[in-house]
Amino acid sequence: MTSNFLQWDIFCHVIDNHGDLGVSWRLAVDLAQRGNSVRLWIDDVSALRWMAPLGHPKVEVLKWSHAETMTTVGDVVIETFGCRIPAHMEGLIAKHKAIWINLEYLSAEDFVVQSHRLPSPVMHGPAKGRTKWFFYPGFVTDTGGLIRENDMAHRHSVFDRTTWLAEHAPQVLNTQMGLKRRLISLFCYEPSSLEDLLIQLANDDIPSTLLVTQGRSQQAVIQALQRLQIPNIGSGNLQIEQLPYLCQVDYDHLLWTCDLNFVRGEDSVVRALWAGKPFVWQIYPQDDQAHHIKLDAFCNTLKMPHDLVELHGIWNGISRKKMNALRPTQLLNWTTWVCKIKADLGGQYDLVTQLEQFVSQKR
Repeated sequence: MTSNFLQWDIFCHVIDNHGDLGVSWRLAVDLAQRGNSVRLWIDDVSALRWMAPLGHPKVEVLKWSHAETMTTVGDVVIETFGCRIPAHMEGLIAKHKAIWINLEYLSAEDFVVQSHRLPSPVMHGPAKGRTKWFFYPGFVTDTGGLIRENDMAHRHSVFDRTTWLAEHAPQVLNTQMGLKRRLISLFCYEPSSLEDLLIQLANDDIPSTLLVTQGRSQQAVIQALQRLQIPNIGSGNLQIEQLPYLCQVDYDHLLWTCDLNFVRGEDSVVRALWAGKPFVWQIYPQDDQAHHIKLDAFCNTLKMPHDLVELHGIWNGISRKKMNALRPTQLLNWTTWVCKIKADLGGQYDLVTQLEQFVSQKR
């Protein structure tokens, strides 16, 4: 039995619209591209206007408030990141015996392997007596894997960097030396070492262009430049270009274009891995410092080079060391490393394939 051509209901409670919604939209589109019908339930749809302006013909976007009017539910219901779905929908799950999955956050910690695919009997509420299943994305074979669209490798193989820059950042091509400059993308929160990075790039012998994404990244850069009394366009060998909001496809293209990517959160770190380019991940900070353990597990699981581990510690505010200048040999070594990791991960089953297989077993 196959789970193809089923109706999937995905619920997303938007906390960080770049991350929670980003993962949920990619999941919905990947399921739809494989023949499924998908309803994506969101409590805040505003970010989709730039994240996915064209939508998808087989993904229906609905507000949570509309759930109360539903009389049926999909074959599969997914709660993303432990969000609690409306009680009315829980009742429909019980009535129609839908497969109920809690899709958890991505982590490389040991508990993921132990918790993946575990049942959680529902003891209270409208769905009492039903079972909810934990599904954990991950980086090793005993987890749910990573989102990886079937056509991603082909799209990457035919991608033309110059054409993309001409459309989205033409000033980079017009700059003296053009593509001989080192291109670096920046998608971040407010890292304490951001000023160090800007100073290092301005003083580096190799000219660099920093392509800054919209939102908190741009605000953080503007504030850092003001403190350093550096013009918004950069100084020395550093050129700064502020990008408009990019849809998910063009964010992938940005990662494919650059020589080094600074990324943040869950969705972008996965896309950075698939880009096969060196990257530095700013993990989502938590008040109890649990993100330190999560970052350490990530670095260890992926066997990250020592100097790149050190840079991650600095960028995430775990280490108080000063950031050193980026050396060409480092970028070469990091490229070799990430290409190997990309190949290893590409040999594993992707997240949607595993979800479909899991649903087939439970129907």
